[in-house]
Amino acid sequence: QIFLGALSFVYFAKALSGSYLKSTITQIERRFDIPSSLVGVIDGSFEIGNLLIIILVSYFGAKLHRPRIIGAGCLIMSAGTFLIAMPQFFMGRYRYERFPSTINSTVSLSPCLQDKSQTPLSALEKSQAKINAGCEKEAGSSMWIYVLLGNLLRGIGETPIQPLGIAYIDDYAVEENAALYIGCVQTVAIIGPIFGFLLGSLCAKLYVDIGFVDLDSITISPKDVQWVGAWWLGYLIAGVISVLAGIPFWFLPKHLPKPESRKDSSTSSEHSKFIIEENKDQRASYWQQAKLAEMAKGKALNFLPSLKNLFGNPVYILYLCASIIQFNSLIGMVTYKPKYIEQQYGQTSSKTNFVIGLINIPAVAFGIFSGGLIMKKFGVGVYGAAKLSLGSSFFGYLLLLSLFAMGCENSDVAGLTVSYHGTKLMTDYEQALFSECNSGCWCSKHDWDPICGEDGVTYVSACLAGCQASNGSGKNAVFFNCSCVGTSESSQSSSAVMGPCQKGNECPKMFLYFLVVSVITSYTLSVGGTPGYILLLRCIKPHLKSFALGIYTLAIRVLAGIPAPVYFGVAIDTTCLKWGSKRCGGRGACRLYDSSALRYVYLGLTLVLGMVSIFFSVAVLWVLRKRSSPQDETLSANGERGACGTKSRKDNFVHSDQLIQSTYWPKKETRL
Repeated sequence: QIFLGALSFVYFAKALSGSYLKSTITQIERRFDIPSSLVGVIDGSFEIGNLLIIILVSYFGAKLHRPRIIGAGCLIMSAGTFLIAMPQFFMGRYRYERFPSTINSTVSLSPCLQDKSQTPLSALEKSQAKINAGCEKEAGSSMWIYVLLGNLLRGIGETPIQPLGIAYIDDYAVEENAALYIGCVQTVAIIGPIFGFLLGSLCAKLYVDIGFVDLDSITISPKDVQWVGAWWLGYLIAGVISVLAGIPFWFLPKHLPKPESRKDSSTSSEHSKFIIEENKDQRASYWQQAKLAEMAKGKALNFLPSLKNLFGNPVYILYLCASIIQFNSLIGMVTYKPKYIEQQYGQTSSKTNFVIGLINIPAVAFGIFSGGLIMKKFGVGVYGAAKLSLGSSFFGYLLLLSLFAMGCENSDVAGLTVSYHGTKLMTDYEQALFSECNSGCWCSKHDWDPICGEDGVTYVSACLAGCQASNGSGKNAVFFNCSCVGTSESSQSSSAVMGPCQKGNECPKMFLYFLVVSVITSYTLSVGGTPGYILLLRCIKPHLKSFALGIYTLAIRVLAGIPAPVYFGVAIDTTCLKWGSKRCGGRGACRLYDSSALRYVYLGLTLVLGMVSIFFSVAVLWVLRKRSSPQDETLSANGERGACGTKSRKDNFVHSDQLIQSTYWPKKETRL
């Protein structure tokens, strides 16, 4: 029970830190001024860390001191989490693009500089000196690398928790209680992401340099695309939780007394499956004297035959392909969902994370629970589980299709989405930033300091809006005599305020529709999770269970967890209309996306991958139907015979390595 409580807390800690990373994707992108594709690489580094040691942990970990290995994993995971937050304390204060007069009210400058002579020489020199100093600092460091390395360490530390923790429970728990204990652990793991996104919501409200700067001097609000919240604070909290979660495992024993009901059970622990059958005294003596090299030699002899058995199983291979493609779809969608909501519907990072944590994650949890409940209540066998998994995916992606109609139109941004005359823009956007109304101004096309004109149009900067005067400072700055704002008759008296204009009136309504459909879609897709997992367990030999799950997890991480965030990020970058500029030149983070293009790229890529995975799921169903008779399916529901069986029961036991009978593992996966 102590191990169960400790493992549940560890599951909570790793789920919290993982989901918090997802919630800070846009914050990291803005803080380090990097594109979405590079953020995708950072996100995928967690899976790379898993990849480095997952085979070793899955294959050899059961023979070592499992609780202490889990404890060491927690320490490594916490060290990685702390490392992610470290750049905040070494890279200086966050700088955002702002016109000088909005920062320091003592210097009065006209936004529309007719020429350099209009700017006081001392102000220009000071500004240039600051830029040069910043360039020297930036040129010597790429601090996002520490975030990548920290996430890599998180992946390494998290690896032993699931395979060793679940196997430990399965080995020493009473057989009737094992499924309940595993269910408790998984339930707590689902609670973790809820708190992770809520923590992300809280930290996104706080300014990135809170405690280090005067907050009254900050001229941007959380609605600004340049706003960066206190992303680092959540990592410090998550790191402390990971340290606390690992402490109990250092005091737990290597072995526990085996329950009486398990000593002679046919469902003996996996711990004894791979070793030579000897009497208990001999085995105990062997474990005390065995060395890692000797164990590795024996394991290596079984590795290739085991691998051949798995890859010779058509159901396992087809389901693996379906899962890889579907996880590509889901991982890409989940990773960039906060960015999509922010850019498509004009929501703040804080509100986006709050909505995901409080609405979407519980829907996923309820869907997983519903899938298991349906399996139990209706006695669904393997063939039925395959159908339920397929139906869940089909209807989930069908609902996703409706989200194409629930988007917002592009905001009216002069020179980017509309011309300065109000017509839709079709020409190259950088050239269109300049017009007759601002031709007399000395402006940079690289700046992003948006203002909202009284005509409801957003202008990239006060200079490009042709504003001749300003009043006030910071968030309260007001610009007057903007030659590009409004009609030519009123241009001399037109004004604008700091910050971009709000999205259209229909956007809040569309956001509400999006939330409703998104929740239903999340639930529907999640219903197929448990049936799919049962299908995976039932169609492999019981003594290959851990190895098969290790290969499955490895394939998902390598072929989905690592590449999906990267190519989703690359695709999203293609929809950018206005890139930010780094202080030393070069492209920074995207400031404005084409809403329509973003919607079609993000949802389209998710949907295409989902449809391809459905084809593989249909193939799984076809193979099962071909190899199973209706009688087999009925018997399978009662735990007497596996639906993955071939027509010859004898072939299953003696000759076939592809499919199994549940005699090896009576009723266990059904309860799980």
